[in-house]
Amino acid sequence: MVAIGILTSRLAGMVRQWLFGRYFGLGDVADAFQAGFRIPNILQNLFGEGALSASFIPVYAALRARGEDADARRVAGAVAALLGLATSAIVLFGVVATPWFIDVIAPGFTGDTRALTINIVRILFPGAGLLVLSAWCLGILNSHRRFLLSYTAPVLWNVAMIGTLAIFGPRSSQSTLAVRLAWGSVAGSALQFLVQVPAVWRLVPGLRVVLDTASAQVRTVVRNFGPALVSRGVVQLSAFIDIVIASWLPAGAVSGLTSAQTLYTLPVSLFGMSVSAAELPEMSGAAGTANLDALRARLGAGLRQIAYFVVPSSMAFLALGDVVAGLFQTGRFSHQDAVYVWGILAGSAVGLLASTLGRLYASTYYALHDTRTPLVFAVIRVALTTALGYLCAIVLPPHLGLAPQWGAAGLTASAGVSGWIEFLLLRRTMNARIGRTGLPAPFVARLWMSAAAGAAVGWGLKLALPVHQPLVLIAVVVIPYGVVYLGMTLVLGVPEARTAWERVRRRARRTGSGLAS
Repeated sequence: MVAIGILTSRLAGMVRQWLFGRYFGLGDVADAFQAGFRIPNILQNLFGEGALSASFIPVYAALRARGEDADARRVAGAVAALLGLATSAIVLFGVVATPWFIDVIAPGFTGDTRALTINIVRILFPGAGLLVLSAWCLGILNSHRRFLLSYTAPVLWNVAMIGTLAIFGPRSSQSTLAVRLAWGSVAGSALQFLVQVPAVWRLVPGLRVVLDTASAQVRTVVRNFGPALVSRGVVQLSAFIDIVIASWLPAGAVSGLTSAQTLYTLPVSLFGMSVSAAELPEMSGAAGTANLDALRARLGAGLRQIAYFVVPSSMAFLALGDVVAGLFQTGRFSHQDAVYVWGILAGSAVGLLASTLGRLYASTYYALHDTRTPLVFAVIRVALTTALGYLCAIVLPPHLGLAPQWGAAGLTASAGVSGWIEFLLLRRTMNARIGRTGLPAPFVARLWMSAAAGAAVGWGLKLALPVHQPLVLIAVVVIPYGVVYLGMTLVLGVPEARTAWERVRRRARRTGSGLAS
């Protein structure tokens, strides 16, 4: 259910990004909107799903598992009140301090680009506050095993922005459209929150939003929230450092980086986030009963499931990134832009597997009520990403004879290297705590061999077939790539391949039965 919800939301996001590329391309206005879009997201990403899930769900789910529903309601209401109070204050401060944020986040922006970015950020901040409250709804729904609604709700946010682009795009200047799109984002944020509220009230009857810091359970949530919040802040700091560095690169670097991240985060969210979100309540239960064998088994199964789908994603970004980036090729977004995004995607492929596996390890720490260990390793990763990012994006390209804009690919590659270091630290420390975990080397080798075979077939089809329409090219290249990967992993005896094949067969039988009836 999590994967279906995330996939639906991400597909809507890709439609949104496709329309964005159609009307903005890669240029100054696109850079202004994408940089401005990130600044209010500090609020959402700091207080939203990541930190809140890490601190709130283990406590709330444990209370429900013990049958202490009254205490669970009290914790839910108190957390809602605390979030509302904190986000209101931060939204107000953010609107006032926007010019300072721009100077810190995008110091390379000047003149009209800077003024437009300030306007966009001030509009977007209230919407980010609504998305924080939406994350509170998600925490409650996930704890009650209601995954689909919470992860499909962002579709409404995307639909609001898609509608804004479709209605105003053909008849607005780029600057005017950027402002209208910001207002569309705020409207979508409200829809995303409001669509979840009725389900929350049904699941938690008698819920009262009351500021309560006397409860021991609420204090536990707050205590765990602190390190999780700082950890998310460190991650966001890394993203903003990327924007700072990219703002010094030629025009198009910021928006190119954002387009690549739209594609890069699809497997991270679809596989890493979905497995981690679904496993967190279950692992919390196993950790609560001190059943380390069950915890280790769930972690191992989740790692294999993630790797089975992420390895071919990494190979596709590395070998077929120009085909994948063709999703955005329309209007002002040219084939040359798609090739540029491919270079950034290839850099992202370096650390894609580490990032997704690391999410599940972090969830395991959260299930053990340890939010501090992931924080320490996140700080190390960000320090490495900053140093390596500056070296690979600014210093090395001129010495290697590369055009300055390719520094954006250096940014993503350096982040990937740092991601692997963080992952190895998370795994080593977890192994010392609960016993040996991780992926067997032969299993990983079979996955990469299968992905390489699929990429070779896809590359050959790309060269052999005279197809120039981007969406058609994606179909004739990516689908055979996936079929070859599935076939190879079946032949090599990968258990996850058999599971995936059985799901495909069952779905085909159900579809055939439905058509027959």
